[in-house]
Amino acid sequence: MARSPILTRRRALTAFAALAGGPSLLAACTSARPRPAAPMTRTPAGAAAASQAPVTPAASAPTADAPTASARPVNVYANIAPGMVNPAWAHDPLRVYVPNSLSNTVSEIDPRTRRVIRTFPVGAEPNHVTPSWDGSVLWVNNTAGGSLTPIDPRTGRVGRPLQVADPYNLYFTPDGQYAMVMAEDLNRIVFRDPHTMRPRYSMAVPAAGVNHLDFTADGNYALASCEFSASVVWIDMRARKVVGKRTLGKAMSSPVMPPGPGYSMPQDVRLSADGEIFYVADMAANGVWLISASQFKPVHFMPTGAGTHGFQVGRDGRHLFVSNRGEGSVSVLDMTLNRAVHKWRIPGGGSPDMGGISPDGTVMWWGGRYNGVVYAMSTSDGRLLAKIPVGSGPHGLCVFPQPGRYSLGHTGNFR
Repeated sequence: MARSPILTRRRALTAFAALAGGPSLLAACTSARPRPAAPMTRTPAGAAAASQAPVTPAASAPTADAPTASARPVNVYANIAPGMVNPAWAHDPLRVYVPNSLSNTVSEIDPRTRRVIRTFPVGAEPNHVTPSWDGSVLWVNNTAGGSLTPIDPRTGRVGRPLQVADPYNLYFTPDGQYAMVMAEDLNRIVFRDPHTMRPRYSMAVPAAGVNHLDFTADGNYALASCEFSASVVWIDMRARKVVGKRTLGKAMSSPVMPPGPGYSMPQDVRLSADGEIFYVADMAANGVWLISASQFKPVHFMPTGAGTHGFQVGRDGRHLFVSNRGEGSVSVLDMTLNRAVHKWRIPGGGSPDMGGISPDGTVMWWGGRYNGVVYAMSTSDGRLLAKIPVGSGPHGLCVFPQPGRYSLGHTGNFR
């Protein structure tokens, strides 16, 4: 399948950075000055573009008078605590599945021994390994290969790839009725049968580079990041339609270091435990946007580090671990306070990207995108427990099985 200049450039630059041994080319890092923090009641001074960006008017867009979250207190992560593993997958062997995006392979790690036990070929440019809604399949997202490779997590058997156009990332609706393929190159989200992956509905996205999302607490809306247009979009899930758009800064058409401040390249998205805030990682702005889940507008910007990229929610449902890929560090956000409480650096540097947390909550696993390794780090003090060599360009690794009732996709966003 022919690739557009955007993804061809992404792959070429990723390869260059990996061979050069450093993430500075892509990590949107050192030249962008951190934006000043601001009270939660107003938009930060450095985010004028975001506060003034028009939102597509729509009757179904959320307002202050019609919040999408429940009026009573919620904890959307109440079911991901240690020991709360769905019986359907509780006895599957614990593994870490690592997609090596430049080697076209998946490395399988036994987290108990912290060793690679096998590496097997998949399609071209595997970017993420995604647990299905019911935990019965792990899907390898072969973006350039235009396919999804199924893995049986119970037996480890690798199945025949299914042809799917442009599967950069993969999510599932909260009710499990649809898979949602994030066709980043095509500027579409394709709703598919969650088992056969046959297309059911294709939704146009009026922004370039749609790649990550999360859902409101009631599942009626979703916020998706669009990295190449420096924007986020608001999706009415019942209508399967984009009903709003926010621009967070100046756009870049490829993942290179921004030429100055004010640029934006939003990445991972995660809902706060109370359902009130969407956290959006921005690897060009070097921090995390806090966006109201009831009004769809930025309320705060929190600097974390160079190349802010991926999220992992702690088993306590309180702490959000944030990878700063451009500087080799992990920041810890307290979601009850909405502020950073720790910052841990990988000894000797690194490039933590996406990952997952062990079922007992003690270890976080990150793919080292430009270093050909996987990092195992303590969730209590950030200590580096292991650095495991894998293939080239390790990206969105998946730890499975995990606690939770069902998977919303990505590398394991469970609720």
